[in-house]
Amino acid sequence: MGRDKALLPWPPPAAGGQVPGQTFLSAAIQAFSVYSEMVIVVAGSNEASLAPVIYAHGASLVRNPDPDRGQFSSLQTGLQEVLNRGRDVALVTLVDRPPARATTVGALRDAFQAAERDVWAVVPEYQGKHGHPYIAGRELMEAFLRAPATGTAREIEHQHQAHIRYMPVEDPFITLNVDTPEDYAALQRRPAAD
Repeated sequence: MGRDKALLPWPPPAAGGQVPGQTFLSAAIQAFSVYSEMVIVVAGSNEASLAPVIYAHGASLVRNPDPDRGQFSSLQTGLQEVLNRGRDVALVTLVDRPPARATTVGALRDAFQAAERDVWAVVPEYQGKHGHPYIAGRELMEAFLRAPATGTAREIEHQHQAHIRYMPVEDPFITLNVDTPEDYAALQRRPAAD
């Protein structure tokens, strides 16, 4: 992308239009704040540029001590902080993409709360693809934390698939990846999340 994707304006400005007041990061914090009294953002070498947005929107910042280990190490850092703060459930997302629709986040929460005890997570699914955000209970968080830093969330999820509930949603944002300027420009043609 050539710049920090978490700080991309959301929704994207129309051609020649005014820049919106939100970013992927601030919109995600705002979306999660409706469903959680605590929002934690894991930063790495981009800590200085993310901190003002994180704090301005009432979230907490945790620094990944070794971001060169990759995305999974940031997930482990964030989940450890969730447990350190006495919580047993985490709503997890990536901040380099548009936030899911509010109705999607609410439906995930409701599905997790209503799930049987052997359900460790509720993961959204759009057109057969799994996405973000997802809700992880303590059992899945501990499985992620026990995994080697070379592991991936997908590997751990597949190892415990019997404990994962996949929930179909009508929200294309849950699977959307924004990796290039062209991907970001394509968002101008999509409706914003509700």
